[in-house]
Amino acid sequence: MKIKRPLFFDSLNIISIILIPLTLVTVIINILKKFKLKKKFKIKSICVGNIYIGGTGKTPLTIKINDLLRKKFKSVFIKKKYSDQKDEQNLLRKEGKLICLKQRFKALKIAVKKNYEVAIFDDGLQDKSINYNISIACFNSSEEIGNGLLLPSGPLRESIKELKNYDAVFLNGERKNNKFSRKLKKINKNLKIFHANYVPTNLNKFDLKKNYLLFCGLGNPDEFKRTLNKYKFKIKEKFIFPDHYNLLNKEINNLKKIAIEKKLDIITTEKDYLRLSNSNKKGIKFLKIKLQILENLKFVNFLNKNL
Repeated sequence: MKIKRPLFFDSLNIISIILIPLTLVTVIINILKKFKLKKKFKIKSICVGNIYIGGTGKTPLTIKINDLLRKKFKSVFIKKKYSDQKDEQNLLRKEGKLICLKQRFKALKIAVKKNYEVAIFDDGLQDKSINYNISIACFNSSEEIGNGLLLPSGPLRESIKELKNYDAVFLNGERKNNKFSRKLKKINKNLKIFHANYVPTNLNKFDLKKNYLLFCGLGNPDEFKRTLNKYKFKIKEKFIFPDHYNLLNKEINNLKKIAIEKKLDIITTEKDYLRLSNSNKKGIKFLKIKLQILENLKFVNFLNKNL
C-alpha cells in the first residue's frame, strides 16, 4: 500500500525522535554499499538523483539534460525498472530513448553495445557500483532537507555530508534559496550549485477564467500547487494521493462527479495523466512543464567540461 510522505519528515518532533534508533539500519546499508567495486564502462555517464526522497525534480532535469546534449551526443536514458514507476518510464520514452532494466549496470552494457555516447541516469546516486562521470543531487528549494534525519526518522536516504562525493546540486522550485546554497557549500566547497523552476509549455490550452479541480500523486505535490498559483489557476478542490498512485476507476469517476456537480474543469500533472487508461483520460487535462535552468550557459559549460 502506498503512503504519502509523513508530515514529521518536515521538522524535528516526538515521532522523528522516537524513530532515530531505526536510522542505524540506513547507516549500515549505506556503509555496506561503499564496499562495492565500482564498474567502469566505455561510455560517459551522468546520474541525476536525490538524497531527499521524492519530489525533487530529478526526472524533469534528466529530460532537460538530454535536450541540451542530444545535438552533440548520441544519448540514452537509463532507469532502474520498478513496476510502480511506469509513469516516469513512459515520460522518458516520450522524450528520448530509454533502457529500463532491474540492474543499472546491465542497462549500461546494452547502451555500450548500441553505441550510445552518453547515458543519463534518472535516479541512482545510492548505487555505488557505477563510476559516474557526473553526479547531480536534486533538492526542492522550499523543502531543503526537511528535519535533516535519515530514513525512517526523516526524509534523507543518506547523510547530507555525502554531498562531498558529488559534483553538483540542483535546487528546483520557485524559491531561490541562497541560505541553503551557502550551507551546502560548507559541506563541499567545490560543489557546483544551480537553480531551476518549472515553466508550463501548454498554458494556451487552459482557460484561466475557469475554476479547477486538481488531483495528483507526487512526491512533492506542494511544488505543483505553487506552479499553478504562480500562473493564476483558480483551484477550488484538491485531491492529493501518494507518489506514483494508480487511481481506481471508481476514484476517477468520483472526481469527475464532483467536478460536474461543482462546475469545475479537472487538471493534473503529465505523470498522473500517463497513469490513466484511455477511457479515464476523457475530460481531464494535464499541465505539461519543463525545467528552466536559471544559469543555463554556466550549466552547459559544466557538462562540456566534465564529459
